[in-house]
Amino acid sequence: MTTTLSRDEKLTLTEICKDLKISRSTFYDWRAKGRAPRCIKLPNGDIRVRRSDYEHWLSDREDAA
Repeated sequence: MTTTLSRDEKLTLTEICKDLKISRSTFYDWRAKGRAPRCIKLPNGDIRVRRSDYEHWLSDREDAA
């Protein structure tokens, strides 16, 4: 029997910006203002966002509309 670990996919900043149709500078502005989804900053400075955090963040924006 093989056990598969369920891991939450990590999205790149490029994937997030493409999905939202925004520029990287807009994302960084939102992040500085505390309006972006929770991010993971890697040791090399790259940013990742857990898919579950992103989807939760989108749901919250929907409720606020």
